[in-house]
Amino acid sequence: MTILPATLQFLRDLSENNNRPWFQANKARYEAALENMKQFTHALEQALGETDHLDETTLFRIYRDVRFSADKSPYKNHFGIHFSRATKKRRGGYYLHIEPGASFAGGGFWQPNPQDLKRIRDEFAVDAQPVRQIMADATFQKYFGTIQGEEVKTAPKGYDKDDPAIDLIRKKSFTVQRNFTDAEVLREGFLREVKLTFEAMRPYFDYMSVVLTTDLNGVSLLE
Repeated sequence: MTILPATLQFLRDLSENNNRPWFQANKARYEAALENMKQFTHALEQALGETDHLDETTLFRIYRDVRFSADKSPYKNHFGIHFSRATKKRRGGYYLHIEPGASFAGGGFWQPNPQDLKRIRDEFAVDAQPVRQIMADATFQKYFGTIQGEEVKTAPKGYDKDDPAIDLIRKKSFTVQRNFTDAEVLREGFLREVKLTFEAMRPYFDYMSVVLTTDLNGVSLLE
């Protein structure tokens, strides 16, 4: 299963003609691109399900909610797919973003709720060595390089700015990302590459799953 050149071309043209009259005139192109993405989503869901337990798969709508946005463009210029993991024991989510010139596979913990954010920061403050070992792994380095995420300027309240793990503690999100060129997106083996990328996130997800389902003493928080 592949992403078709016509799908990327539709998104390119949409980014240059982001208005309702153009979209309506090109509705057949959109429906063809959407069908291509639905088929790719299903194939990727099946492939990822071979090695992980998934809960829900979402191919996001292309229509933008412009009610509270200064940008009144009615349509997104990309397709986004999210895969959530099943049960409370498995944390972390997978995301695939298809946009001409800006496609990527990513995942992790984006803007976790205050309770989870504090638990992650507390773990890093106590012992960041396990996550640093994961980050130093050759596969992690090949695909992602580092953990990304918006950061506070100095140190969050209650944490020492001189903590050896302050580079991690400062983060407000903890995500990883691998970028793809348009040529890579259109290749026959792209689905396999995305699957391998998501699987490369698994050690990080497994570690964070343990952190977020236990207290600092390692006692399970799950019933």
